[in-house]
Amino acid sequence: MPPIVQLGHPALRQPALPYDGQLNPAELSAFIALMRRVMHAAPGVGLAAPQLGIPLQVAVLEDQFDADPEISDMRERHPLPFFTAINPVCTPLGTGTAEFFEGCLSFNGYQGVVPRYRSAALKYTDADGAAVERSFEGWQARIVQHETDHLHGTVYVDKVLTRSLCSNTEYLRRWASPSVDEARRTLGF
Repeated sequence: MPPIVQLGHPALRQPALPYDGQLNPAELSAFIALMRRVMHAAPGVGLAAPQLGIPLQVAVLEDQFDADPEISDMRERHPLPFFTAINPVCTPLGTGTAEFFEGCLSFNGYQGVVPRYRSAALKYTDADGAAVERSFEGWQARIVQHETDHLHGTVYVDKVLTRSLCSNTEYLRRWASPSVDEARRTLGF
């Protein structure tokens, strides 16, 4: 499988090109299947084409991980069935935000607290070419915003509360609680 490019790769810092048929339907289907396999193998809950070095507005999203019920409730994390978003436009729904740790397959080994809108609307074209409009809340909204950011040249570290940035080892050892309150007090963010 192709490697996931890491922070510093130019594809992560450029707005991706709108998809307008650069791949024929069979190639697009194969590319989406490849993206899904790479996302699962990583493992992750989303992958944008720029993370494979391909500057197209294509992302795959899916969250089927089992998580601690207390953490799931606090983070409003519910399963997200697989879907492909082509040329997505993400807009916040309301002004409510939530802050939680998140990581990125393109900044492997680290996590940090990122403020995100609690609810977001997504307009996109699906893998079959149909126009779709959906609303997302909680953790699903976080995933949608994270992947859409990738398509605009933004990586989560651009939005992270810097003092919260930590290695995955430190996150698991100290901060993997349902909320970020203890990390906020101790790390001073």
